[in-house]
Amino acid sequence: MKRRDFLKKISVGTAALAVGTADLALLANNGPAGIFDGTIVLGRPTDSSIAINVLSNDQLEVYFEYGTQSGVYADRTANSKIAAGVPFEDVIANLQFNTRYYYRMRFRRRGGGEFKEGLEYTFHTQRTSASTFIFGVQGDSHPERKKRFDPDLYTRTLLTAASDLPDFYILMGDDFSVDTLKTETINANLVAERYTLQRPYLDLIANSSPLFLVNGNHEQAAGYLLDGTPNNIAVWAQNARNLYYPQPAPDCFYSGNPESVEFIGLLRNYYSWTWGDALFVVIDPYWPSPVVVDNVFGGGDKTKDKWLITHGDAQFQWLKQTLEQSTAKWKFVFAHHVNGTGRGGVEVAGLYEWGGHNNQGVWEFDIKRPGWEMPIHQLMVQNGVNIFFQGHDHMFVRQQIDGVTYQTTPYPADPTYGLDKADRITSGDLVPCSGYVRVSVCESSVLVDYIRTFLPMDETTEQVNGQVAYTYTVTAT
Repeated sequence: MKRRDFLKKISVGTAALAVGTADLALLANNGPAGIFDGTIVLGRPTDSSIAINVLSNDQLEVYFEYGTQSGVYADRTANSKIAAGVPFEDVIANLQFNTRYYYRMRFRRRGGGEFKEGLEYTFHTQRTSASTFIFGVQGDSHPERKKRFDPDLYTRTLLTAASDLPDFYILMGDDFSVDTLKTETINANLVAERYTLQRPYLDLIANSSPLFLVNGNHEQAAGYLLDGTPNNIAVWAQNARNLYYPQPAPDCFYSGNPESVEFIGLLRNYYSWTWGDALFVVIDPYWPSPVVVDNVFGGGDKTKDKWLITHGDAQFQWLKQTLEQSTAKWKFVFAHHVNGTGRGGVEVAGLYEWGGHNNQGVWEFDIKRPGWEMPIHQLMVQNGVNIFFQGHDHMFVRQQIDGVTYQTTPYPADPTYGLDKADRITSGDLVPCSGYVRVSVCESSVLVDYIRTFLPMDETTEQVNGQVAYTYTVTAT
């Protein structure tokens, strides 16, 4: 969908969505000289830089102005040319540590004329120790599932999350599902459309809150699909992901997967960074596993022997080193799901390489994972991981085991407001959809709020958009 068409849709539904005129102007990226017909997504924030990914429907010449005061832009980037429909990525560097910046894009059509002014947005560089900050987490959005995805509700969820001004926003996977595409007609362009589909929505928050992506099973960005050629789904999916959304690769700020994959380069599928007093770690079983982890593209049987599913030796050793060497007070780990498949949190935390037992409860870890000192769950326990975040189960569930909180995240756009997989959960606190998770980090504690979102027609005195439906606090041990 083109940006102008998306904005018209929002404009028509303004009353229904209760979006004010100021919000609508923000959505439109209206400047005094016109409208930017495109989207902006931030990514890879560091102590001194930010990546800005621009997707325009026009041929443009652009540059960015930025500064530490709203409306005052002391610096600017060089002019760059943008092709229509081709993502352009720029990096603003040499920024100050622990500082809020304000920026806007100036743009004109190729060939000359005056530069138009985009709206002002904002971002924050890496926080110092003892800083207080907010980040947001979104569960599976599944825009291809019409009964579980309402575009107006998704818009409202993202706008509500954006009002928190989080330092960044984390998507837990199954946001770019390609496995509903037909096997006989799938191609690189159709896969890319799964990623461009999300741009007008995610722009609502990502113009000021950088995005971090977690790989999900329905993305089919997975090692089992590689066939030695550039023309397969896994290559198309990962290349689209890295093209449209700036994700971290190992450097002086981020740690992560150093392996280069033919026809892709660096995968950017697992990575970590430190922000304030917190360590953030994203892991992925889909690329390292030689077998299908969850669903087979085009249909077929799932892997019966779950010991064949693996995060891989390299990722495990990286995870171990990352957790052991971190001195952060708070540690958060993110994955689409325990072992990448199944249902539940603590219900399956004891199984296979995550917990060491087979499905009969027999300990097999030592023979199945030689060279691994302990399963992943025990590794998190030993290294003081506070919260493990996962998606996949499509509802808000808080569980605890061995001092680790297992936090399942809800659909952000489910108009049924249901508990999709509740029958598979045997313990913990469950709250229906839809919404997102807001996490407030401070020196002495971490506050986790489940923010529920509703369409205006569904609001009541008990169901109010933006209400805190569940809250808990994690304290340092």
